[in-house]
Amino acid sequence: MAGGGNKAVVAALLANTGIAITKFGAWALTQSASMLAESIHSLADAGNQVLLLIGAKRAKREADELHQFGFGRERYVYSFIVAIVLFSVGGLFALYEGYHKVHDPHGIDDWKWVPVAVLVAAIIMESFSFRTAIVEANKVRGPVRWARFIRNARAPELPVILLEDFAALTGLVLALIGVVLTLVTGNGVFDGLGSMAIGALLVCVAIFLAIEMKSLLLGESATREAQQKIVTAIESVPGVQRLIHIKTLHLGPEEVLVAAKVAVEPDADAASIAETINTAEVAVREAEPMSVHIYIEPDIYVEGHQPAPRPAVPEAPGH
Repeated sequence: MAGGGNKAVVAALLANTGIAITKFGAWALTQSASMLAESIHSLADAGNQVLLLIGAKRAKREADELHQFGFGRERYVYSFIVAIVLFSVGGLFALYEGYHKVHDPHGIDDWKWVPVAVLVAAIIMESFSFRTAIVEANKVRGPVRWARFIRNARAPELPVILLEDFAALTGLVLALIGVVLTLVTGNGVFDGLGSMAIGALLVCVAIFLAIEMKSLLLGESATREAQQKIVTAIESVPGVQRLIHIKTLHLGPEEVLVAAKVAVEPDADAASIAETINTAEVAVREAEPMSVHIYIEPDIYVEGHQPAPRPAVPEAPGH
């Protein structure tokens, strides 16, 4: 895992563990539905961060006979599991608890202002975690807008943490609104509605994450910028007449497979063709260090008997 992603995950893990313990204590004192929903939410988030760390560690294993391209995609698998946990443990539980509270409402009779104090403290702690994720993401985001960064990122940890922290902060605000309205009016329905709003939010975030991770699991090409670097590197190699076509695939967040067919001189001998291919491989690795596996096929280009000249690298769609 990239250092920035690791730092953001650890910061979120520490914050959510402390917040979960505090929230469970507040729920035990007040029996607030919103507090219980938030407690489960923080517990699920802490578990998710553990899953991300496990996935990052397992992805570093060496390739074996059965998995000859390595285990880089294991980070995507664990990120997909995070989405499932967020949906089931976080979202569905909060919806159930809120529904139950709305149909059997009761106010907060004991330790009335404890949940308010806990939620305000949790918002402060979660803000620090969210700030860490933003700072680390900005180091790799560049001028790209946040929506495009989250949708196009090939490393899953930072987008997952960003979305989790955003959902956590929004959920805390919703819980605070529900608790305050319940304290002011004495009507427990607001507490239940707060829990249901938190559940709906988590379900939406989880579904979005699941869609994003599914696309990465299926296999996405290198970014447009990375593909353009690779194309330029190959076309600059002496002995390459033209690049006929190229395909790329992320085997992991920092591992790209490159497969290309290049046209060489018709009268070139085997030794010169081999040298051209070797030079092209070196050029590709220098241009895009994530190009771990490179396969370049030489061919003779004959007008009308080959695919059309390579078009410009298209804009990579968001997953």
